[in-house]
Order: sequence, then structure tokens, then C-alpha cells
Amino acid sequence: MTAEAERTRTLHYRDPLPQVARAFERTGLEQLQAVIDGVVPPPPIAAHVGMGFASVAEGDVVLTGIPDDSHYNPIGSVHAGFAATLLDSACGCAVHSTLPAGVGYTTLEIKISLLRSISAGTGPVTAHGWVTKPGRRAAFAEADLRDARGRVLATASSSCLIIAP
Repeated sequence: MTAEAERTRTLHYRDPLPQVARAFERTGLEQLQAVIDGVVPPPPIAAHVGMGFASVAEGDVVLTGIPDDSHYNPIGSVHAGFAATLLDSACGCAVHSTLPAGVGYTTLEIKISLLRSISAGTGPVTAHGWVTKPGRRAAFAEADLRDARGRVLATASSSCLIIAP
């Protein structure tokens, strides 16, 4: 590898563990709004994919990301894991936004459909997630990933396990 081809990427994030205990004192919507407001740091995964929270309402979340060449797979396009991470986060956070204080969730299953290639030239992307059916034991959500022109790049459907104390 030549010196010109070598690049580095530094990730900046905060230790999430100090926030975990206090997080469950808030509703899911309050937890996510606290991230948007800068009251609590974003989750570390956000640093890995350049993900940011744009908006949150009950059952509806919008995230952003910017694909770059550090996300490339061996054939020179953005790895599907980039889209999957944004879509899983959009679905999961949409479900999270419906939960009362003290209740958590985890993804049980997610199905991703990749519809268009993503590259560093794609520019900023937006993942919109919404709850299709909330529940006490399981919740269901869908999401889409779009480029700045509004073209759908990928879609997802997800089921989440609700974890009550």
C-alpha cells in the first residue's frame, strides 16, 4: 500500500455506560430527545457510520448519515452494513420512542432490501423509521433510506422485543 492511498479515520465518542442507568429514568421519547438536545451523548455506533438524529416524535424517527469511502466493500461501493445500521437504528429508535420509562427493546428480526447502489458520491442520506404496530411484548416498524433527491436507496421491516423490568 502506498502512503498516498493510506487513510485514517478517528472516532470520537463517549463511554455510554454512565448514561445507561439514568437513561431508563426517562421515556424512550425523552431519551432520544435528550440526544438531539445534546443533554446526553449519542450512542457510540453513531460515530462509526456518521449517524445523527434529525428528529424524533412518538413512533417516528429521522436519522442522517454520510457515506464515505471508509464504508466501502472490496468492490468499491458502500457496504450493505452501512444501510443496515441506519435502517436498524431508525426502526429501533422509532419503537424506542413509544416506550415508557424503565422499558427497553432489542431487535428480534430485520429484513433489508437494497434498491440502489450507495457510494461516497451519493452524499447525505436520510433514514426515516416509523412504528407500524406498537405492543407490550413485541413492536413492529418499517424504515426507508433516501438520498438528498428523495430516491429510495433501501427499505427495512423490523420486529422488536419489548423488554420490561
